[in-house]
Amino acid sequence: MINELDTVVLTHDLDKHGLKKGDIGAVVHVGPQAKSFEVEFVSGDGTTIAVLTLSEQDIRPVGNQEILHVREMV
Repeated sequence: MINELDTVVLTHDLDKHGLKKGDIGAVVHVGPQAKSFEVEFVSGDGTTIAVLTLSEQDIRPVGNQEILHVREMV
């Protein structure tokens, strides 16, 4: 189950927003019946890159045995 303030992982590229599979976001709102999620993606300095309404197919929780990775935005 995904809740507000959870850290989530993008499951596929979103080229329109410059986001790539594996990018990390924070859930800022959970929609009715947890069918949609507003997720904020930020840069290293805290600048918002995008706030998107996504489905459960677009994101997943971060696994306990996963390590975070950093990449440069182009």
